[in-house]
Amino acid sequence: MNIVNIIIANVFINNYVFSRFLGTCPFLGVSNKMETATGMGVAVTFVTTLASVITFIIQKLILETAHIEYLQTIVFILVIASLVQFVELVLKKTSPALYNAMGVYLPLITTNCIVLGVAILNIQEGYNILETAASAFSAALGFTLALVLMASVREKLEIAEIHESLEGFPLTLIAAGLMSIAFAGFSGLM
Repeated sequence: MNIVNIIIANVFINNYVFSRFLGTCPFLGVSNKMETATGMGVAVTFVTTLASVITFIIQKLILETAHIEYLQTIVFILVIASLVQFVELVLKKTSPALYNAMGVYLPLITTNCIVLGVAILNIQEGYNILETAASAFSAALGFTLALVLMASVREKLEIAEIHESLEGFPLTLIAAGLMSIAFAGFSGLM
């Protein structure tokens, strides 16, 4: 039951974008089109889940055993950077259009604070390996949900008649704020 609670909490209640305000740079930058938002969501899901499991193992077997926990952030960033390079190579070979559409935001997954934040918070919460994997996957799923919702809103706003003072980024920020308020409504679930 704990894993179900972790999943529901990370996707809806403690969504990393809407309640913890992590990952807002790619959230605002890649959410112009549904295709790029979905692609970024899948890439972040893969990197976040794998990075959290690998960093959990490194934390427990190496850092805590050798009493060098103070190197946690540096080690975690190295793991994340390596995984992002792997994803970048795979996307470049398998989907060049998506690779080009994501542009600079793909390498920026390395510095996406959701990926590092999830890995560190899983350790701080004292999760076991299964809970860590569930937490990482659901946090990334929540990030993907946020991207897809924002992309759908932004695609609709492109064809809507909007006052010129609100066109573009101002209306995007208003939409993001309203989504955050909507997701705050889930806070009473658990």
